[in-house]
Amino acid sequence: MNAPVDTQHLKTALLNRLSHASATEQARALAEGQVSASELLEHSIERIERLNPAINALVVLDLERARADARAADAALARGERRPLLGVPVSVKENFDVAGLPTTVGDPARTGNLAAQDSAAVAGLREAGAIVLGKSNVPLALADLQSYNAVYGLSRNPWNPARTPGGSSGGSAAALAAGFVALELGTDIGGSIRIPAHFTGVYGHKTSQGLISLLGTGLPAGRQGERDLAVAGPLARSAADLALALPLLLNRDPRQNKTWRATLPAPRHSRLSDFRLLLLDQWPGTAQSLSEQRVSQRLAQAVQAAGGRVTRVSELAPGLLPDLVASHTLYRSLLGSSLADPPTLSAGAQQRLAALQPDDNSADAAWLRSFSLSHRDWLRLNEARLQLRAQWEKLFEQFDLVMSPVAPLPAFEHNQQEPKDERSYPVAFADGVRPVRFLDLFHWAGLPVLPGLPATSFPLGLDESGLPIGGQAVGPFLEDLTPIRFAELLEAQQPGFIVPPGWQTTD
Repeated sequence: MNAPVDTQHLKTALLNRLSHASATEQARALAEGQVSASELLEHSIERIERLNPAINALVVLDLERARADARAADAALARGERRPLLGVPVSVKENFDVAGLPTTVGDPARTGNLAAQDSAAVAGLREAGAIVLGKSNVPLALADLQSYNAVYGLSRNPWNPARTPGGSSGGSAAALAAGFVALELGTDIGGSIRIPAHFTGVYGHKTSQGLISLLGTGLPAGRQGERDLAVAGPLARSAADLALALPLLLNRDPRQNKTWRATLPAPRHSRLSDFRLLLLDQWPGTAQSLSEQRVSQRLAQAVQAAGGRVTRVSELAPGLLPDLVASHTLYRSLLGSSLADPPTLSAGAQQRLAALQPDDNSADAAWLRSFSLSHRDWLRLNEARLQLRAQWEKLFEQFDLVMSPVAPLPAFEHNQQEPKDERSYPVAFADGVRPVRFLDLFHWAGLPVLPGLPATSFPLGLDESGLPIGGQAVGPFLEDLTPIRFAELLEAQQPGFIVPPGWQTTD
């Protein structure tokens, strides 16, 4: 006689497996009736209640509404309804408005700011059937490579609680790596999606500028203007989930929809070996870190294993690649001037500003001057930005993607030294470990931001200390599906997302 089947044990095993599965896999299990939306949600809630205190990734929960939405999803599934994320639990970065929940960006003075309605992007996720169960942590004003604030406290990295998951979408990336949700929604202006993805071993996509509406994000509430350079985008545990989520976030602005709608071009290629790839692995004028070296080696090896090849900068015709140093200086100018309410400069920064020589055209000088930039000067710099975008378009006639590191180091230990711009972080080089300034960690992250290009961050395994490292693929303007597709194909050549030790639930 056959032994009786322990259906509850099988269901528990399935739910444990789904904890770190992709959103695509979770949606398929729901559609096939392997698990209900309510069961999947309760499993996620149990993990959050048990494990979130150790890392503080999710800081605002909306459980009763999530439970009601899960019951509604189960009814819809029973009727035969199918939507891309029907019944899949997700969370969103704290700066996205969710009706009835606070949007504070970590400012204690804003704790009473309750959103009247969902932001445009959150509404897109809900329409696709997602169960929005809460919000993830951010740094104060979204202005750090760490995620801590006086409202919600400090977020920790599931790979090592002594280290940061990054910022400003640090809680987002940590929630994914920990297996709390299958999909997250973040924003990026200085690597705020891609650096947390790199630090935690997940995937993130910085979209082309202007592609996703930012209505209903940040402060003040009801703001209609969008911050220059800033974009929204998805984070996930697989590249395929980025492709799944992106179309759900498009065409959410009711004003623009009166006349035009965005339709993304198909990926340029469907085989890894067909991509024409340019590899950048050393920022001009700086030494190559060991982390940058590993990223370069693993990218090249994975592409070559698939029958492809990469082109190095030394092989380029003169003038084809934009001047990266000049571009970074321009980026720093427009980044600082994008703030409607500029920060008060530290005493040291004020002294450096006062001591600047008129002919100082360095990136540091550009940053210091950016907070008092005139509109006339901004128009001049904006034209330079558009000229740069045109130059990138020329490069993308010969190449499909530009590959690079995301940052010169893996996740670093928590550092709350003030003022922030005077911090430094230990970076390993061939000749030893040296401190690198906070402001010098953004070269690779800023590369696609200034020209508004799409960039996909993807994991490339672990370094010798057991921390995740990742690279990024930068694509042509508005061709977001090309770098995402590359990351998806690369996933077949190397490990992709790895569950952090101790975070996988077993039977």
